[in-house]
Amino acid sequence: MATSGSVVVRGDVAEGLVGGGACGCGQAVGLPVLAAGRGCGGSPVKGGAAGAVACDAEGALEGGGQPRTLRAAPDQPRTGGRRRMLTMAEREEISRGIAQDVSGKVIAARIGRDASVVSREIARHGGRARYRATRATRDAAVARQRPKPRKLDADPALAAVVVGRLRAGYSPDQVAGRLRYEHPGQQARWVSHEAIYTWLYALPKGELARQGILLRSGRTHRRPRGRTTTPGARIVGMRSIDQRPAEVAGRCVPGHWEGDLVIGRAGRTAMATLVERTSRYTVPVALPAGRRDATTTCNALTTTIGDLPDTLVKTLTWDQGSELAHHAALTLATTVQVYFAHPHAPWERGTNENTNRLLREYFPKGTDITDDQTYLNLVAGELNNRPRRILGYRTPTEVFTDLLTSSIASTGWGRPKSQAPGVRPNSLLATGTAAWWRAS
Repeated sequence: MATSGSVVVRGDVAEGLVGGGACGCGQAVGLPVLAAGRGCGGSPVKGGAAGAVACDAEGALEGGGQPRTLRAAPDQPRTGGRRRMLTMAEREEISRGIAQDVSGKVIAARIGRDASVVSREIARHGGRARYRATRATRDAAVARQRPKPRKLDADPALAAVVVGRLRAGYSPDQVAGRLRYEHPGQQARWVSHEAIYTWLYALPKGELARQGILLRSGRTHRRPRGRTTTPGARIVGMRSIDQRPAEVAGRCVPGHWEGDLVIGRAGRTAMATLVERTSRYTVPVALPAGRRDATTTCNALTTTIGDLPDTLVKTLTWDQGSELAHHAALTLATTVQVYFAHPHAPWERGTNENTNRLLREYFPKGTDITDDQTYLNLVAGELNNRPRRILGYRTPTEVFTDLLTSSIASTGWGRPKSQAPGVRPNSLLATGTAAWWRAS
């Protein structure tokens, strides 16, 4: 019976001892293992609830020069979907493995756990340099206690900051991200978006309204969402989104926009929306008397796009709504190339769909939409000055400012197409963005 660098077979169970082989750990695995197939050398692979031990010892190679992987038998079967908590004995084994400088995968195989469980356990309790089994068991017991005090309940000053920003129209995610952005390294000043949602949903009924907080979804508790689709329409001469330049998808090159309509009550009123894909900068377009026929929509978009700088308006992606049936006239008047998404594929214009959802805070479904461009500009000013997670919690206005500045620096031109030298920019772009708009 070989005892070094070999496999000891007792009946139908093999006990692997790794000592002096290619594995180099020099430690006995000490677990009953079952015969298994090949695996990658020196690394365990998953085997149901238990891990596996790769034995690189001499004589344990199969054909093709690959080491044989021995699948570790679980010390107890998994029942149901409930996760088993680590025991004191398992934590002692983890501590011994750390002291022996054994890898986390080998420790996991010893105790019949996934390597990720061991990795998280060590990281959660001080890392390899500070891990102690007794302390880890005690801390885990404290962490399991319920109910746990919410961070916002325990820190009134932080709660006041969160409430103030929620009242200003921030989402919980924007509040959480902005706090990290403004207070780097100060975890006491941070709170996660989930902690904010949990705190809000735990408030007594009516408390959100009394504090002047209205979530964008309008909900006061969690519930699943639904989604509806609208039929597409064939448009003569339209170009598919598949023909759109490849640079559009990467969002690295600015000047590519998405657009759509936001419909008011009973379809009697509407407005168009334009969103720049790189900066998420939003431009609302009023439709006279809420009309959304092809001619009215084309004329309104032509006027709005004509007030934007050429370098920041290259393409426009729209859905297959008949309101843009005159896309050829729009391209002829503005040189902007128009592309159409596939039917029933709103994710192909995800930036615009998300922006329209934000606009619904101001124009809920079932209400009329104004055709007052000044009011729409004020709404856009608020949206464009909200921090966005996708922008590293910068605001669309800040990002669009940088894009415009770099455009002026590279081309020496920053005036909109319809603006002559010395003429003030129109109200659409001046509202909320006068600080960065510069006429050359």
